[in-house]
Amino acid sequence: MICPTDKITLDKAVVFGVEVEYCPKCLGLWFEEEELRWAKDNKEANLQWLDIDLWKDNDKFKISPGKKLCPKDRLPLYETEYGDSGIEVDICNVCKGVWLDRGEFQKIIRYLKEKADQKILNNYAKTLRGEFWEIFAGPETFKEELNDFLAVLKLLNYKLLAQYPGIHKTIGQLQK
Repeated sequence: MICPTDKITLDKAVVFGVEVEYCPKCLGLWFEEEELRWAKDNKEANLQWLDIDLWKDNDKFKISPGKKLCPKDRLPLYETEYGDSGIEVDICNVCKGVWLDRGEFQKIIRYLKEKADQKILNNYAKTLRGEFWEIFAGPETFKEELNDFLAVLKLLNYKLLAQYPGIHKTIGQLQK
């Protein structure tokens, strides 16, 4: 595979348990379909429940032709925003691969942490309900969706503990 930026051969590396291709010159990363999600889940287990599907919502899916070529298909990559993060990533609409420039993986993780905090604190009942229904109808396997639901419960507990220590103490006393 050839780097879309530097036009040199990509090397292989393991990023949080996922084998990906990277450019030794610009340090860009090539994630084939699902590999970005897997690396994110391995990096931050508490973010397993929060996924940004770049191809799911046609109304929000805004792309513009880029100048880079897909390392796998050698077809044009398209630039799109990762969710509402402001982070522009390059995607292949044929193989569903994602090219991240240097540092974009870390930016995505920071964005997802902030989004998770926001969703848990502001919409925890809705988020919990949505994750519960995904156990039965979600896009991932039953086990993966159940783990997502449990991760949301765990995060909710942490957030309530941090935000309302009195409630946490009272609940703890009721359990005795």
